[in-house]
Amino acid sequence: MPSLLDYISIFGHAIAAALFGALAIWQFQRKVERTDKHIWLIVAITLTSFWALAIAVEGYLSPISRFAETLRNFGWLAFMFTLLRAGEGRDEPKTVNIIYAALAFVLIGQMLVDSLIPAFGGSPRLEGVALYTSLVMRMIFAVGALVLVHNLYSISAPETRWGIRLPTASLAAIWTFDLNLYTITYLTQQNPVELYAMRGAMIAVIAPILAMASLRNTEWNLKLSRSVAFRSLSLFAIGSYLVMMIVIATALQIIGGDYARLAQISFLFGTTIGALLLLPSGRFRAWLKVTLAKNFFQHRYDYRSEWIRFTDTIGRPGADSEPFHERVIKAIADITDSPAGILLVPDESGQLVLQSRWNWSTIEVPAPASTVRTAAFFESTGHIIEYDTLRAGQDDKSNATAIPDWMQADPQIWAAVPLVHFDRLAGLMLLARPRINRTLDWEDLDMLRVVGRQVASYLAEYRSQESLSEVQRFDEFNRRMAFIMHDIKNLVSQLSLLAGNAKRHADNPEFQADMIDTLQDSAQKMNGLLQRLSQHNKAHPEEPKPFKIADLIRSTIEKKQLLHDVESQRIDDLTVLADPARVEQILGHLIQNAIDASPEDKAITINARRRDLCVAIDVSDQGTGMSSEFIRSQLFKPFTSTKQGGFGIGAYEARALAQAMNGRLEVESKEGEGSRFTLILPLAKHLSDEILADERAA
Repeated sequence: MPSLLDYISIFGHAIAAALFGALAIWQFQRKVERTDKHIWLIVAITLTSFWALAIAVEGYLSPISRFAETLRNFGWLAFMFTLLRAGEGRDEPKTVNIIYAALAFVLIGQMLVDSLIPAFGGSPRLEGVALYTSLVMRMIFAVGALVLVHNLYSISAPETRWGIRLPTASLAAIWTFDLNLYTITYLTQQNPVELYAMRGAMIAVIAPILAMASLRNTEWNLKLSRSVAFRSLSLFAIGSYLVMMIVIATALQIIGGDYARLAQISFLFGTTIGALLLLPSGRFRAWLKVTLAKNFFQHRYDYRSEWIRFTDTIGRPGADSEPFHERVIKAIADITDSPAGILLVPDESGQLVLQSRWNWSTIEVPAPASTVRTAAFFESTGHIIEYDTLRAGQDDKSNATAIPDWMQADPQIWAAVPLVHFDRLAGLMLLARPRINRTLDWEDLDMLRVVGRQVASYLAEYRSQESLSEVQRFDEFNRRMAFIMHDIKNLVSQLSLLAGNAKRHADNPEFQADMIDTLQDSAQKMNGLLQRLSQHNKAHPEEPKPFKIADLIRSTIEKKQLLHDVESQRIDDLTVLADPARVEQILGHLIQNAIDASPEDKAITINARRRDLCVAIDVSDQGTGMSSEFIRSQLFKPFTSTKQGGFGIGAYEARALAQAMNGRLEVESKEGEGSRFTLILPLAKHLSDEILADERAA
């Protein structure tokens, strides 16, 4: 008749099988990307359900149960391996791959040995050797698996550890139980039925933890940031734990009786629950880090990994990253495991004000946040303040008048790190008290001084970039204003000429009609200038499009006839690829410059003809002309002009507009004979293709 332990074992493993089966189905039906990590997670959960079901049906000593346990271990080993290989950052060391391969080999050997146990049933000696070998292999795998679980957690970057904390703690609990179970079996030379019976209940508790981990992190991404010292230490710690288990189990065996069984079960569950509670605890990990640093390492910090982490935090790109000043706080706070911090920066008057805060919404910061002596004190001394020491009256370097009262009154303020750049205070960092309270030693102070100077340079560079951006905005505004002022000057010149001609031709009806058209055109251009001046103007030039250049040139000549004698000898009817508004603006600049340079009795000539796959528009005058030296060194230089009251913008803007349309501007001039400006624009594509086809045919 089955005993109470048998019922506990059957129902415990049945519940575990049901929970892991449901978890596998849920994971399979989730609408997430099917990566290798997700696939192997489903496989591992499914194999765990199969293992628990096999024990519930066949018992824990049956061949199918042993085989199912090996498959379960293989599934979780493969999941950890794919999680490690998919990690971002650095490649895992070859020694870790060797451990994975060795454990896979152990599992294969374990399956072979387990398959031989039934065959040796007729030989007690061979059967005992096979059972002993299988037991040792299970112990070896449990030790190696725990090493790999710790390695997987310790090599991950701090910002991604929260995502794998629960699954690694769950796997550690599974294999810690197995290690205790098989160690006790090895030492007592008998199967601890109580532990085997409670195994199903323990595994059933793991299923909700894995489900919770899946809800918190659907991807379980890993960023690698490993430390060889901690990995080797984990191997030493697990080995020490195994020796301790042997000693305790031997002592319990000597005691004997029912008390031994009770002590074994109590010790096993105590260590398992302790691991589940302590491993995810940030306070415990902070205490462990401080203890290990004090007793196992010559230096508190792994400077290489700290510097990589620091620079990655400061320079993390992407729109989803924290603002720059919050990253600055986090970069320094992570060094001392401070959970929060604030950044104070000097304002125009030199008083410190709150710039940003990280994880510290409760602290109240007055405005201003410093005394009149604070900035000068930190600039001259660079002193890092530990407020516990200051409050105890043991800080001889601090100036009481330089430390604001509100900083000393808040018990959560732990340290102040000045950020000094070239003897100027760029900011002051206040750090919250870490989870494990401790004092700052010489290594902490050296590290904080170095990163403080580095952060100060980043802050100074950030301010310089902001100032440069502001100067560039002013420069862009001034450049736009210069162009607009030049256009206004051209309009004023046109209206002045129009007013002068109106005195002579005011009675001519044709002149009156042309004058009205010119005034309307000038008013339209002035409205366009007002729009360009507006800070809300978001208009952009149109993209080049095909249009007839002859129509635009004739329209421009008609508008300018009232101002000066403009004639044409040849205007080919060609289709160009350009922006009509820009072309009209360029011709307006060139014609106005020609009018300014020409006597009243000398006509200006505009011609347009094809040149290869382009159209060349000539604007010629018979004015004063220019020297070759002036054309080469000054003509297209902005704000340089030979005309009285000129802005020196027309030729510069005309060339820039032509280049924006894949065109160019050519100049020929001789002093005393006049100048010719030639605007070169590309022909429309279909016309260019026809010309090329005709040339090939010829």
